[in-house]
Amino acid sequence: MTQATFNPLKIKLPDLAAYRAAFVQKGVAYPLAASASRPEGLLQHLPIALEGKSGWPWTAEVSPAQYDQSIRWPKLTIVTPSYNQAGFIEETIRAVLLQNYPNLEYIVIDGGSTDGSAGIIKKYEPWLSYWQSQKDGGQGNAINLGFSLASGEYHAWINSDDYYLKGTFAKVARRFLSTRAQFVYGYSLDLDTASQQFKKPAKVLPFSDYFNRLPGLPQPSCFWAAAIHQPIWEELHCALDYELWLRLVKGRKRSRIKEPLSVANSHADAKTSDPKMKEKWLHDHELICSPEAHGPVPDWNKIVFINRLRLKLYRWLGLN
Repeated sequence: MTQATFNPLKIKLPDLAAYRAAFVQKGVAYPLAASASRPEGLLQHLPIALEGKSGWPWTAEVSPAQYDQSIRWPKLTIVTPSYNQAGFIEETIRAVLLQNYPNLEYIVIDGGSTDGSAGIIKKYEPWLSYWQSQKDGGQGNAINLGFSLASGEYHAWINSDDYYLKGTFAKVARRFLSTRAQFVYGYSLDLDTASQQFKKPAKVLPFSDYFNRLPGLPQPSCFWAAAIHQPIWEELHCALDYELWLRLVKGRKRSRIKEPLSVANSHADAKTSDPKMKEKWLHDHELICSPEAHGPVPDWNKIVFINRLRLKLYRWLGLN
């Protein structure tokens, strides 16, 4: 697929086929092997849980019996970009693998971490489709590198400081199969890592094309068909998921799962809470709203006002 095919905007998006060709040239077999699975589940085969850790995803797993063997479960590709998240990445990896999804492709792209992350990832190497730890061009580049190797029918990425909730893959796959949607999304929980308290979950309203410039889709709870996949705009630092949704979701058949699918860890180094990232958020906003990209929103105040009314109406009717 060439850039002109999927990029109607005047922004520079990478050719994922070229990324894939570079992997193949250095000896990576494509398509990748599926992530290892076992009929009895993976829990007893994975590295033992860290001391003091229990419950999901440390000492619990999704029962493989959830997956009816008479169903052809579509291949699901999950990509995890990572850099210096040794305190979280093992939880991320386990929460993917212990879904025990029967047709999983799991790819971890680490940017050459110096905090021991590579050693943690290597522990799980037998159950991964592919992983690497070397310098890359940042989060967007890492995500694109991962998806350049994807062969799944449905895609998602989970950052290395977030994790999926128990049973997420079964719920998402069933929703894709039953609705033929191209984009499935749900709610996400925010966990304050300092207090270990969950914040009140922000429920997500049905996505509407009219309100697509308003941020609101929780990235770790979004899944989409490979047929509509597009590359990340690698110049962005923080709002790369928001900008991707502007290109990816509008006009697509969507389905909302009205429950949490993931947990986003809120910590001092997270992009959403680090004050040092303020300038990069602003820079992303300027790029996204530039004439070469999505442009300004002339009726912004009107959209915000109508959305407030919509929020109140949904709460009053108990629809969200």
